[in-house]
Amino acid sequence: MTDKTGLSYAEAGVDIAAGNALVERIKPAARATERPGVMAGLGGFGALFDLRAAGYADPVLVAATDGVGTKLRIAIDTGELEGVGIDLVAMCVNDLVCQGAEPLFFLDYFATGKLDTESAAAVVESIAEGCVRAGCALIGGETAEMPGMYPTGDFDLAGFAVGAMERGAALPAGVAEGDVLLGLASDGVHSNGFSLVRRIVEREGLAWDAMAPFGEGPLGAALLTPTRLYVKPALAAIRAGGVHALAHITGGGLTENLPRVLPDGVGAEIDLGAWRLPPVFAWLREAGALDQAELLRTLNGGIGMVAVVAPDRAEALGALIEAEGERVLPMGRVVAGQGVAYRGTLA
Repeated sequence: MTDKTGLSYAEAGVDIAAGNALVERIKPAARATERPGVMAGLGGFGALFDLRAAGYADPVLVAATDGVGTKLRIAIDTGELEGVGIDLVAMCVNDLVCQGAEPLFFLDYFATGKLDTESAAAVVESIAEGCVRAGCALIGGETAEMPGMYPTGDFDLAGFAVGAMERGAALPAGVAEGDVLLGLASDGVHSNGFSLVRRIVEREGLAWDAMAPFGEGPLGAALLTPTRLYVKPALAAIRAGGVHALAHITGGGLTENLPRVLPDGVGAEIDLGAWRLPPVFAWLREAGALDQAELLRTLNGGIGMVAVVAPDRAEALGALIEAEGERVLPMGRVVAGQGVAYRGTLA
């Protein structure tokens, strides 16, 4: 005989009912992301997608995964969770389109020590919003409640995106000396370099609810501006013809990301006078005493995506991308050599 009291999963810290409630709460948001090809809603052991129904004859699949990084720390500390899901989607689908692929569907992973249905729902609903903006469907995901793994109130996110393109349409392709570099403006820091950003804020002795030194409103909210989604304008430009490559400017900045789409024998020459450093980066440079090289290889510096285009298509593609709602900045050319060479200084 034993006098031990029987335990339950709930007493161990996992609330199955809360998980079920979350699934029901987010179903309308997931349904709002449906697109041709989606075959089933949330709740199964897997998610189905029909490539033929999505319009592909001979498709190649492209996959990408990412997270939000330590930007998530600011969102958790401020309780402002409405944008981090957009960040999560953007970090994945902006990469997919650089391969020439159309994002088709997305899955998320939300892990926490104790599930708070309201907070989790806010995050997943923002993921759905990101999917709507990118034209892809949120077709599944996983919520993991893991007591002892995360401090109270903390959580982590991962995203998984799958896209497709017709065989033979992969980017980069045809990049050559003389191609024009078109920069697409960013919406701030996006989702990279936040370990440095947070260190600068800490050293300045600023709280997240302090007024932002570089603009209006609280500092935390300003830094949480979501990553811009470039999928729809990028796909429009690809379909119009003349795009040879796209580079998503994430961790590593222009210095590390642009060479990833350049073939051997050519590099990029960038005119730093072609755009003005946005106020958030000007403040980070001054407050962190960042030299120009450090800023350009850590932060996006105001450029979230670079399109490498044929010179005879540069004007037309720039106009098309601007008509899609982007600010386009002609910023340089592909030249003989390797790596990125900068002319001038960031102003």
